[in-house]
Amino acid sequence: MALDASVFVHEKALCESDAVGPGTRVWAFAHVMKGAVVGAGCNICDHAFIESGARVGDRVIVKNNALIWDKVTIEADVFIGPNVVFTNDFIPRAAFKNTPDQFLPTVVRCNASIGANATIVCGVTIGESAFIGAGTVIVRDVPRHAMMVGNPARRIGWMCACGKKLAADLACVCGRAYRLGDPEQGLTEAPTG
Repeated sequence: MALDASVFVHEKALCESDAVGPGTRVWAFAHVMKGAVVGAGCNICDHAFIESGARVGDRVIVKNNALIWDKVTIEADVFIGPNVVFTNDFIPRAAFKNTPDQFLPTVVRCNASIGANATIVCGVTIGESAFIGAGTVIVRDVPRHAMMVGNPARRIGWMCACGKKLAADLACVCGRAYRLGDPEQGLTEAPTG
């Protein structure tokens, strides 16, 4: 099966997958393996690597040198910063290799942002519109709209879907407002009016 005519693959990129959506761009030295799924309107930057079994949703930005392995699912409208590393083998050993069926899945929900040099340890879910600061190490699930920093990551605030840090009343200058039920689940948008 051929790629849609609107897909751009740089002459120095390696795109082995035929499951790449319309309007996606794959830049120089990026590698999208056969069996990887990449949605429409994505931007896969230089030296990014997307392994077989990884799933990338629509309109995702994958910046330079990001590594997305088998069993990682990234939903729509996610930003993956430069040098972000996902893992999929929780207990890696060279002499006692785990098989892919033993790898732990990781999910990044829609509209999340992951800053440069963050490490995402496998088996976690990053909630919708969460914001992971540069250099952060994620070792457990991240609630919706949480702002996380550090190693191991800790929540230092809440983020609006528009990308602004929320005030203590969980209202944003953009007009959205949120409410907190279960802190482990994160924020939900409050009804307006």
